[in-house]
Amino acid sequence: MSTPPKILVVDDESSIRDLLVSYLKAEGYEYEIAADGPSALEVAKTFGADLIVLDIMLPGMDGLEVLRELRRTSNVYVIMLTAKADEVDKIVGLSVGADDYLTKPFSPRELMARIKAALRRFSQTSANMADSAVITTSHLKIDPTGRRVSVRGELVELTNLEFDILLVLAEHRGMVLSREQLLEKIWGNDYYGEIRVVDVHLGHVRQKLGDYHNISTVRGVGYRFEKESL
Repeated sequence: MSTPPKILVVDDESSIRDLLVSYLKAEGYEYEIAADGPSALEVAKTFGADLIVLDIMLPGMDGLEVLRELRRTSNVYVIMLTAKADEVDKIVGLSVGADDYLTKPFSPRELMARIKAALRRFSQTSANMADSAVITTSHLKIDPTGRRVSVRGELVELTNLEFDILLVLAEHRGMVLSREQLLEKIWGNDYYGEIRVVDVHLGHVRQKLGDYHNISTVRGVGYRFEKESL
């Protein structure tokens, strides 16, 4: 990115906001902060964040509702912060549209590492898409340059991560890719998060594309975009 990345931090605890701001300043990032749900949505409208760190427990409107509202108009990368260790809570956040999550208490260095990895992925994705060919099946069309997917001629809205997962599988059609391989190809080899995020995002892709996603699960191994469908 030619200009400093823009990070929005949403958390009702001033100590956490101050700590993260100190790290963001050290990295030279632009930043804005918000302490409640309604303020987060207002700032998000005008700031144009490249990435949002969003606490799930917020006054006025919780983080899940904020995320639902954001996803009506934006595919901005969102890392959710949750004070709950319950796996159900994490999966609910991902199901609503979060890209990643961290459980409190967390290491600010780990969060910064994830932020850097996500921003690096954006840059690499843009560069790699420039000369990529359109991929078609009998019902599906994947346009890497325009980052558009259509099913039987109808455009389907995917988040950035959902699109990247589908594209990587389609580019390796006929091959089985493990969750670890997908994490490395999409998030980068310095990703520190949970492997379960792959399953959740792939579930979204299948749901949105219906019967035409062409993705099979190879139990105990990973996922395959079926070659014979091309």
